[in-house]
Amino acid sequence: MQFLGFKRSEGRSGVRNHVLVLPTCGCASETARIVANQVQGTVNVIINTGCADVEANTDLTQRVLTGFALNPNVFGVVIIGLGCETVGHTELRQKIQKETSKPVCSFGIQEEGGTLKTAAKAVSAARELVSQASMQQRQWCDVSELLLGLECGGSDATSGLAANPALGLCCDRLIDEGASTMLSETIEFIGAEHILAKRAANKEVHDQIIGICKAYEEHLASAGQNCRAGQPTPGNKEGGLSTLEEKSLGCIKKGGSRPIVEVLQEAMRPSRQGSVIMDTPGYDIASITSMVAGGCQLVAFTTGRGTPTGIALAPVLKITGNRETYQHMLDNMDTDVSGIIGGEYSLEDGAHRTYDDILSVCNGMLTKAEAFGFSDVCIDHVCRFV
Repeated sequence: MQFLGFKRSEGRSGVRNHVLVLPTCGCASETARIVANQVQGTVNVIINTGCADVEANTDLTQRVLTGFALNPNVFGVVIIGLGCETVGHTELRQKIQKETSKPVCSFGIQEEGGTLKTAAKAVSAARELVSQASMQQRQWCDVSELLLGLECGGSDATSGLAANPALGLCCDRLIDEGASTMLSETIEFIGAEHILAKRAANKEVHDQIIGICKAYEEHLASAGQNCRAGQPTPGNKEGGLSTLEEKSLGCIKKGGSRPIVEVLQEAMRPSRQGSVIMDTPGYDIASITSMVAGGCQLVAFTTGRGTPTGIALAPVLKITGNRETYQHMLDNMDTDVSGIIGGEYSLEDGAHRTYDDILSVCNGMLTKAEAFGFSDVCIDHVCRFV
């Protein structure tokens, strides 16, 4: 398979060609939004971290911000900093420039003399980058350059019966053709981790899969919390999922059946081709944030109950096996595979539908979340106060 993407010198090609206006911290987020609103062809993110934090959280924030800039969907970056945050705009720019030849520039609000003066300079820089980006044309790219993020949220019984297994078959096909996929949400492996671990390419990966699940439960226990208290969610239960194990059995189906070759920390980029796992929380937006920072150009998101979630940097394709949800939330749902449950077509046919829609999005078709301009971002906190 090939798709029409935007070639990047670093290797993987983008399915979008954004100029990213990137804040260094929460205090710079609104100024970044003002800049992006002035320049068509830019996207921005609103973040909740970046200052006054413990070292582990600072490290994760820096991985996410750097990963956003390095994502293949990004042509160039305009960084907006405040000036007194933990890692300033100059340091972040230098960090990014060490890993890419993309154009990157940065501005500090305190240095420039406030939001308006900063925005004036940043808007000028962003316009120039958009002008350069507009000259780049889509080219045929090999599917081996595609990294597909996998997410499920607002799950119900149809997720495990239709949407997730259809996406899993689609993933198997993509991997066989040379692409890579990324499964996330560690808490939603618990109870089925022994089944997931059987797919490990070797003992090291097997032990890592078991290990991240054990560590997650122990982390919550150390804070006096039980992971089963919030899983399944009330919506999951209303949709027919009664236990965490039942939810996990459905969750892992969307990853397919091919060998798992690597287990990654949050916002880390894969070093191997094929099926990989990222150790993320179960919160959809935090999980997607980390996968996109890890280089995913596209996210396939299965949901039975329905969700509007999207992220500005990468298209999020919503797939549902629930016909009522598809019709009721047509504003948000992209792919309907409810015919699997209705007996109108096979699981394999549902996988083909999903595959075709993924390819269309890679070639430029907007998802519903993109058309709305949704930009959901949440950077996880690896250290929390209790």
